[in-house]
Amino acid sequence: MTQQIHPTAFIEPGVTLGDNTIVGPFAVIETGAVLGANCQIGAHAVVHGHVKMGDGNILHPHAVLGGLPQDTGFKPETDSWLVIGDNNVFREGFTAHRASKEHAETRIGSGCFFMNNSHVAHDCNVGNKTIFASNVAIGGHVEVGNNVFLGGNVAAHQFCRIGSYAIVQGTTGLNMDVIPFMLIGGRPARHYKLNTVGLRRAGITGDRYKVLSDAFRLLRTKQSLDGLEETEELKQLKDWLAVKSKRGLHGFI
Repeated sequence: MTQQIHPTAFIEPGVTLGDNTIVGPFAVIETGAVLGANCQIGAHAVVHGHVKMGDGNILHPHAVLGGLPQDTGFKPETDSWLVIGDNNVFREGFTAHRASKEHAETRIGSGCFFMNNSHVAHDCNVGNKTIFASNVAIGGHVEVGNNVFLGGNVAAHQFCRIGSYAIVQGTTGLNMDVIPFMLIGGRPARHYKLNTVGLRRAGITGDRYKVLSDAFRLLRTKQSLDGLEETEELKQLKDWLAVKSKRGLHGFI
């Protein structure tokens, strides 16, 4: 097992470090933290004790993982976690908090990119290959799907859901749910059209794209989707819509 730990880094007893982990100057890793192989912890970064992360994660300077929830009723002795997958990048000033309830988890998937000063609050669930641009902040219990792009300064209210392959225009405030595969923006936020570029990059083209386009037109007029061809994406959309929303859906242009 080979590790590179700067002499000024502070690693408490009871930390698990995977092979080939690099820990930079003045970084702090607290008791109970579990880091997989090939992780990089930048200068002055902090990994609190209630963090479990997989392999290949990169934590840039001054990022903080697993801090206490910003919940005035939270008790620090609560046994909760921040659980992170593999190959994520957390840029400078990023923060993510552990969950607010006993034995609960805040979860971040794999292959995500979080730009500087973005934030994931307590009890959130962020999917895979999702991008948070600079200063994005999501409140507690927010669900973000796979392959989502949130533009700079996007803010999401507690309990919102943001569906997979959605793209949210920078500076948009979200206080209701965002439908999968859609582009949303404006003030107030509204669904404009399909996320054409993101879908093309994901290989969702041709008839698969046409089914989603037809579904979007039907949703705008509050009609049933049952007559459409049951593609994988349509099934995903139907399953997402079938979950009872705590916030409701943003409207259509």
